Amino acid sequence: MVFAPHFHCLDNKPTRPWAQLFLAHGAGAGWDHPWLNTMAQHLAEQGVWVRRSEFPYAQQMRETGRRRPPQPVAQLQHYFAELLSLQREENLPCFVGGKSMGGRVAAILAAAEASAAVRGVVAFGYPFHPVKKTESLRLAPLQQSKAPVLVVQGTRDAFGAQDEVLSYALNGNVELVWLEDGDHDFKPRKASGLTQPELMKQAAFAAVSFMRSQVR
Repeated sequence: MVFAPHFHCLDNKPTRPWAQLFLAHGAGAGWDHPWLNTMAQHLAEQGVWVRRSEFPYAQQMRETGRRRPPQPVAQLQHYFAELLSLQREENLPCFVGGKSMGGRVAAILAAAEASAAVRGVVAFGYPFHPVKKTESLRLAPLQQSKAPVLVVQGTRDAFGAQDEVLSYALNGNVELVWLEDGDHDFKPRKASGLTQPELMKQAAFAAVSFMRSQVR
């Protein structure tokens, strides 16, 4: 039987939103992962209509209860583009983004389409390279994006730590915001004196500031 994915969103909608953000999940999580629940809540509290998407493979996992690998990135990009065309509210500024793989797919979408509909990309924990494979860089979406990009990254992210990323040649429209001592999920070590909830709030504030700068 051929699986037919849905094109619905899991919405966190404020009473009076000033922007919408289509937010995709990472490779190992669905749209209701606790990390995404928390981030969506923080963003919605600041007036952003967060529209969480769930890629087809994750929909299949939810339906069957069986683990599945993500589809090829090109297929994920196609799904995200179709979702955007069906669900985007035309009267609100529109942004795309995601956590880890979701942010990468959003950046690829922005690089592939010269669309005035997308004001910018918000990538939380961008996977600059696979873990322990620093030679396998994924810079092309950031270098080729036709829209401004914000990357919010923990300084010790295993998919791209600060000392590594600062050596990369990135497009001039890519903005980097660093979360001190944060890992890929923005969790710091106890010795840092920081907490994950604090860094999550910092990440949300940075995302909101970036989006507001694109709608003025």
